[in-house]
Amino acid sequence: MSDLLTQGEYEALAKSVALPSNAFIDGAFRPAQSGRTFATTNPATGAELTRIAACGPEDVDFAVGKARDAFEDGRWSRLHPGERKATLLRLVRLLRRNRHELAVLESIDSGKPIFDCETVDIPEAIHCLEWHAELADKIYDQVAPASDNHIAMIVREPVGVVGLVLPWNFPLLMLAWKIGPALAAGCSVVVKPAAETTLSSLRLAELASEAGLPDGVLNIVTGSGAEVGEPLGCHPDVDMVSFTGSTVTGRRFLHYSADSNLKEVVLELGGKNPCIVLDDAENLDVVAAHVVQGAFWNMGENCSAASRLIVQAGIKEQLLERVQAHAREWNPGDPLDPSTRIGALVSKAHFDKVASYLEVAQSARIVMGGQTENGTHVQPTIVEVPGNDHKLAQEEIFGPVLTVIEVNGFDEAIRVANATEYGLAASIFTANGKRALRGARMLRAGTVTVNSFGEGDIATPFGGYKQSGFGGRDNGIHAHDQYTQLKTIWLDLADDAGDSID
Repeated sequence: MSDLLTQGEYEALAKSVALPSNAFIDGAFRPAQSGRTFATTNPATGAELTRIAACGPEDVDFAVGKARDAFEDGRWSRLHPGERKATLLRLVRLLRRNRHELAVLESIDSGKPIFDCETVDIPEAIHCLEWHAELADKIYDQVAPASDNHIAMIVREPVGVVGLVLPWNFPLLMLAWKIGPALAAGCSVVVKPAAETTLSSLRLAELASEAGLPDGVLNIVTGSGAEVGEPLGCHPDVDMVSFTGSTVTGRRFLHYSADSNLKEVVLELGGKNPCIVLDDAENLDVVAAHVVQGAFWNMGENCSAASRLIVQAGIKEQLLERVQAHAREWNPGDPLDPSTRIGALVSKAHFDKVASYLEVAQSARIVMGGQTENGTHVQPTIVEVPGNDHKLAQEEIFGPVLTVIEVNGFDEAIRVANATEYGLAASIFTANGKRALRGARMLRAGTVTVNSFGEGDIATPFGGYKQSGFGGRDNGIHAHDQYTQLKTIWLDLADDAGDSID
């Protein structure tokens, strides 16, 4: 809190900050080879911020070629892990020095409240990069059990050239989640940021070059999914792709892999995450604060948002009163005002999508909200539906809409929670320790929190079950696994006659 600036200072910074506009390939900003550009706008005002290079397949080819050159000549991939760590830590220091600028870029590009950018997105992105940098020279290889005449070494090697395809909801943080372990492992990367939110990725690339990251190791190719994402997914010289985004788009990357070189694919996809509150939960006011944080943080534009409140009948009305009280503190407003908790949705298209669900809510019980503001904001909305088969309970809205479902007990709560195609995150509130642990084991989700909302931290793996994704995990030591290959090196110590060497 003490590090926050005033609204006036943020507005002044927004007017003065240099806005990057070209792709970043082989250590330099470059226009698209076609010369085409597209507009990036401020979601809160609709004003055009700048025009960004609209890259195409030819730019992807160029970036992948430069990444391959960098990987094969070893300028980064064969650098001592301690030297890679030192370079990444220099980047961390530069990010800290420029944190206010990065927060403003993130806010004006995505509509996020500056409060969230300053207190969550930017510091967590920096911490993520620092954590993985420190891990670079601390992951040991292994020696497997073998006979007295043999040594079996199991070593990790960087997977090669990696394509990283980012979502628009956490632009810099998701970039950090991916480049942190990828660069620490020694990979070269080609990043495709979301077309809606490109500014902070380009600025980070510039700072990485300043920190000494060799040319060609980190490349940012800007543009649409069709012109950049698909060519990256299909490219025969890309060894692995990590994608975060919608389940619909994630499926396409499996086809791209099958139709090209069978590159490895890691998918982190959607969610319709349950928050179970049983009638023995302690301190409903604290529970309500977690529910509101889980549902409305980042305007609900969060794949792990706690968007389904599954509450036991006896406490439903008491809990909803407290939820409403906390939700009233989440005021929509100017994203550059540090007191704003609900910013603008990321684009007009996404606003229209979320608003369409408010029309569906008219057939259910609207407990709170249900309105839009200025064609840019959606009020925190609470809707009670008659059952889990309702459209609002099954589809990922990706907006500040909390769906309430009443249940009669523990078994029904678990059954309803698992009755979804997704399995990213879940939470359960109960004072009964055995019930909490039993529920956590029964919930089909990659992360389950007990008596809280959250996603764990940088040390805990993040990913989902079912259609929420597969192939690997972000965060933790486990994130390094997806950017490395395991190689067995078998050494025979016996002489030609099969006897041990003296």
